[in-house]
Amino acid sequence: MTPSTRHRRGAFWSRAVGACLGLVLSHTILTAHEVRPAYLQLTESSAGRYAVLWKQPVQPTDDPTLTLRLPLEPRFAAPCQETDRTWPELTDDAVLVERWVISCGDRGLWGTEIEIAGLPRTLTDVLVRVHPLEGSPRDHLLRPEAPRITISPERGTNVGVPAYLRLGVEHLLFGFDHILFVVGLMFFVRRWRQLVQVVTAFTVAHSVTLALSTLGIVTLSQRPVEAVIALSILFLAVELRRDTTRHQSLMNRRPWTLAFGFGLLHGFGFAGALSEIGLPEHARAMALFLFNVGVEIGQLLVVGVLLTLLHLSRAPRVHLPGGATQIPIYIMGIVSAYWFVERVLSLVSG
Repeated sequence: MTPSTRHRRGAFWSRAVGACLGLVLSHTILTAHEVRPAYLQLTESSAGRYAVLWKQPVQPTDDPTLTLRLPLEPRFAAPCQETDRTWPELTDDAVLVERWVISCGDRGLWGTEIEIAGLPRTLTDVLVRVHPLEGSPRDHLLRPEAPRITISPERGTNVGVPAYLRLGVEHLLFGFDHILFVVGLMFFVRRWRQLVQVVTAFTVAHSVTLALSTLGIVTLSQRPVEAVIALSILFLAVELRRDTTRHQSLMNRRPWTLAFGFGLLHGFGFAGALSEIGLPEHARAMALFLFNVGVEIGQLLVVGVLLTLLHLSRAPRVHLPGGATQIPIYIMGIVSAYWFVERVLSLVSG
């Protein structure tokens, strides 16, 4: 690869990563945590009477007595009446848990509309799971553009399983720390063979720990995992600043090895999206598989966009001043360091 070719590739990565970082920085103003789904479970304890379990992710603040919660609230149409609401609980994984009971008459929830108020103003999905006294559980996915649903006994018992594919895609695309890590890995890719190795290694690794964590075989607390994920991005930024003419690190020689190692860690992060909602009892393997495929689709979309920009940038000759290609790396380091400090402080104060 000639110096001019390296310069053009550096100019491309500078512009492409700069655009991604601009999106990340705008998101950082609101939150340094990924978008995770909320979960509403309705378990029929007696005819027409349901125990309600509501979980929604929140963002801890520097003040351990305060949290930032989304303005989401489940609402049930008449004749359902609320009783016996307990005090909210905040888990170690920054999830707000509420419980109460609703009474819906002789017909129960059948034909009743459920709405998540405030959902259209968010990026969050809500998985609704109904456990009737008789029959299999029914799953439904509510989205910002479709925040309500009418519960029907005719719905198939596996209606919610394909929703896990969408959850996986959105978890990657709205998990800005995961995107930044994938973008950082692309800096080390010089050949198509390396690209295949890096993507494959990262996919295999996060698939293993995602399955182990979701199935309860190996579990880690989500908040420390998020802090170490931020540290992994900072590590990439430091590696990118090394003088490769004097020192060829393992990351430069075999980027797939570090992609695999950090992929194991990111798999526990991906499992955070499923820790609140769990897997449907009737199709655990399929739901887990579809969620993992969704994560992979999101990852390939990010890589595809970067490769498309690379192809389009080869035509015009763009001359950047010396050192300009290093700016995105510094920004990556600053953003990941901010995330790491913020998450560690949240962990200590919590």
